[in-house]
Amino acid sequence: MPAPAYALIATDLDGTLLRGDDTVSDRTRDALAAAVAAGARHIVVTGRPAPRVKPILDELGGSGLAVCAQGAQLYDGVRDRLLWSLTLDRELAEQAIGKIEAEIGQVYAAVDQDGVEGLTLIEPGYLMPHPTLPAVRVQGRAALWERPISKVLLRHPSLSDDELAAVARAAVGPLATVTMSGPGTVELQPRGVTKATGLSLAAERLGAGAADTIAFGDMPNDVPMFGWAGRGVAVANAHPELKAVADEVTSSNEEDGVAEVVERLLTHRALGASSS
Repeated sequence: MPAPAYALIATDLDGTLLRGDDTVSDRTRDALAAAVAAGARHIVVTGRPAPRVKPILDELGGSGLAVCAQGAQLYDGVRDRLLWSLTLDRELAEQAIGKIEAEIGQVYAAVDQDGVEGLTLIEPGYLMPHPTLPAVRVQGRAALWERPISKVLLRHPSLSDDELAAVARAAVGPLATVTMSGPGTVELQPRGVTKATGLSLAAERLGAGAADTIAFGDMPNDVPMFGWAGRGVAVANAHPELKAVADEVTSSNEEDGVAEVVERLLTHRALGASSS
């Protein structure tokens, strides 16, 4: 009997698995539960830091394993601990912001602190793209660097996300990796780290390989994950850059696009435990 096509389902959260109100639909939850019952594994792969992911893992059930912070953290939600993490050098982060500001003037910054109890700190002028996520406002930029961080989030008062990301990539060079993970979310993370980095580590722990993995996403930060996985599925609301490299485009996050594909794969018995 041939091996099932996909043993591992990797899903981004915001704009992909989650609806605009930060909830998972009953249809999507049921589809993922059915896939797990059939022998597949589901893993969350997100830009959110570990502390902002645990409530969603609890709601979804499953393995409790998640790739967080754009691939810089591998999180065990069952034991509430980081299995692997890589921090962004704070001195390099400051230098990178300085180079960006030399090109386009003032930007506003926030950071996600490392660790399972890490806070999201925002400097004056920074507006959270997800107002439902908790953040602590600090008095000035210096306070952002007081503890180890997993990434920096940047906003500009007038440039679009695409424009800011392009300037940041050109200005930052080898100091950090620049990603765009959602509306109002341009980020600096450790050099060379992407969602594919964390997903490959997680897949190895779960006994799956790249060819066994189907990935779902909506933003350019999902491009490396699509490049690693056997199949990449973009939701209808995805950024054009991701759609351009996707193997398939499904319905939007508001229309249960993930569930639509998972249900189809279950019908064709194309989800289950890997034979590798």
